Amino acid sequence: MDNKFTAKDILEKDFKTGMRGYNQDEVDHFLDEIIQDYEIFAKKIEQLQNENKRLKAELEDMPRKQATPAPGTTNFDILRRLSHLENHVFGNKLNNE
Repeated sequence: MDNKFTAKDILEKDFKTGMRGYNQDEVDHFLDEIIQDYEIFAKKIEQLQNENKRLKAELEDMPRKQATPAPGTTNFDILRRLSHLENHVFGNKLNNE
């Protein structure tokens, strides 16, 4: 998604004045605040894009086999370990219900 305006576009924008136009100082002050926001947003977007690239690279570098069980592990072993883990985490709550 590209912004329609840059901070520079806003800074360099000239408005025509009319007989009963807006107070030019108020408009300039407001546009200055918008420019500051745009600059903050641009920096934050760049930081997030860099972090996203870094995390994607980390993910690609991770070993693919981390989730596979150790050799010789059976389904029964896994179920027994899960049962022990449930008892440890939930304690007697499971047995008392």
